[in-house]
Amino acid sequence: MIRFENVGVTYEGAAEPTVRGVDFEVPEGELVLLIGPSGVGKSTVLGAVSGLVPHFTGGTLSGRVTVAGRDTRTHKPRELADVVGTVGQDPLAHFVTDTVEDELAYGMESLGLAPGVMRRRVEETLDLLGLAGLRDRPISTLSGGQRQRVAIGSVLTPHPEVLVLDEPTSALDPAAAEEVLAVLQRLVHDLGTTVLMAEHRLERVLHYADRVVLLPAPGAAPVVGTPAEVMAVSPVYPPVVDLGRLAGWSPLPLTVRDARRRATPLRDRLTTHATAGHDNDSAAGSRAAGPARVGAAAPRRRGQATPSTPAPAAAAPGKRPRHPLALFRRRPSATPQTAHPKAARADTAAAPHVAEVHALAVRRDRVDALRHVDLTVSPGETVALMGRNGAGKSTLLGALVGLVRPSAGSVRVGGAVPHRTPPRELVRHAGLVPQDPRDLLYADTVGAECAAADRDAGAEPGTCRALVSELLPGISDGTHPRDLSEGQCLALALAVVLTARPPLLLLDEPTRGLDYAAKARLAAVLRDLAGRGHAIVLATHDVELAAEIAHRVVLLAEGEVIADGPTAETVVSSPSFAPQVTKILAPQRWLTVAEVRRALA
Repeated sequence: MIRFENVGVTYEGAAEPTVRGVDFEVPEGELVLLIGPSGVGKSTVLGAVSGLVPHFTGGTLSGRVTVAGRDTRTHKPRELADVVGTVGQDPLAHFVTDTVEDELAYGMESLGLAPGVMRRRVEETLDLLGLAGLRDRPISTLSGGQRQRVAIGSVLTPHPEVLVLDEPTSALDPAAAEEVLAVLQRLVHDLGTTVLMAEHRLERVLHYADRVVLLPAPGAAPVVGTPAEVMAVSPVYPPVVDLGRLAGWSPLPLTVRDARRRATPLRDRLTTHATAGHDNDSAAGSRAAGPARVGAAAPRRRGQATPSTPAPAAAAPGKRPRHPLALFRRRPSATPQTAHPKAARADTAAAPHVAEVHALAVRRDRVDALRHVDLTVSPGETVALMGRNGAGKSTLLGALVGLVRPSAGSVRVGGAVPHRTPPRELVRHAGLVPQDPRDLLYADTVGAECAAADRDAGAEPGTCRALVSELLPGISDGTHPRDLSEGQCLALALAVVLTARPPLLLLDEPTRGLDYAAKARLAAVLRDLAGRGHAIVLATHDVELAAEIAHRVVLLAEGEVIADGPTAETVVSSPSFAPQVTKILAPQRWLTVAEVRRALA
């Protein structure tokens, strides 16, 4: 169905091809997973299938790509639209209408399908993707995950023969991701649809794939094989494979179920080490005790307040405002409050809360986004906000940085009231990395972005550049931000915000587009910042990241807190939000492979 024949792509001004020697075939009715580190050209390969590369992106394509017998060199994207459905990394760039139902129907209208057929397919897709309750909602009012489901639904309704998906679960909560992947599997098995999908969160998708195509490095030839074959040599792999390598299991397990069947000897070894004096709650316990902790509260019933504990949010706001966020970049050269991190850390125990939220309510477009939320965050504490798409995580972050005005209750950050404080003043207290990192980027080159960030923060020249190199090596100063992948853009935006070392750092889905190595570097940076006394609040669906760095996890549903406590306690008791290692080694309480490795050392 899809055939790559010695394909290479070189973009204008690039010294080397982005990809070369790409030669593989995707048979009809298979789900093929495209993997590799950030920046190796996965999006370029996907774009070549739909004809966007090179007809839209420019550059030179060598070799040949055919889809259902059509050569993409001679067929433009519109001439492939009846065969190929594409969802890119940024759902907002995909939409052409204002409401959910209209967006689902638009592709079919373009193909001239009968009204009766369109109505039936819209209803089917609304049910398949859990969108029925959102059918009349303006797309601008949806959360990031809800938008991603709408984008996927809009390419499903025309029933294309080929689906090309670039990180389709990156903004989805675990349950929604499972639903979307189950739909894709059903299309493959029942209708013979061909799916080519790139994804970094391999723990979610690996066991659905018939075959895996690995791009090991920029410009390197792909490695093609079954999931087990590729995982044996891949530089990127999920925790279940990492644990299998550590335990010496062969063949490597690809699912939690397979790993659990082999885990009894490993559990026995860990029990022996614990008896000999090792702590099987090592990292989780140290995180929970590390910063000035806020007392954890028991889950509460709907409408019942939680006494002085963190609580989160609901339906995410509409389109992320560019201008307020841009103002956060342009401020006087003020010295960051954390200029002396060691001293700040030493005073952590006696320091006041960095952020305090009391009885917060937010109502947006007739939707109660937050209901009676109470939250305190202390210096040195890392809090993970988790919950379904639309639970209110982004709304809460927006309230903390002044982008969302409370309908009731109060918010204070460093003593300031965010929505009443000018951005140039508020940036001294808090910094936000939004879901769309491009909201913070406006210069023509990475070097210019970094130089501006250094000036804005009053930091030493090269501070931002060093952070970029640490988060995602290999980005040159002359690269234009628009040429970066989603993960590379996020790394640049994060470096821009971190340059000012704000006392409160807010991150909205910070691991979208990041591979495992980049995520490990991000975790190391965040741990270092927390160790220096910075408070960190991150909204995430990445359970592995939360297990790695969070002191506390707050679960949200419909704008209310349903669980709040130390990470080990909260995620272990949640089937949806437990990391892979926790599921494999239960009832023992382990969160990450790193903990297990340290215990066995």
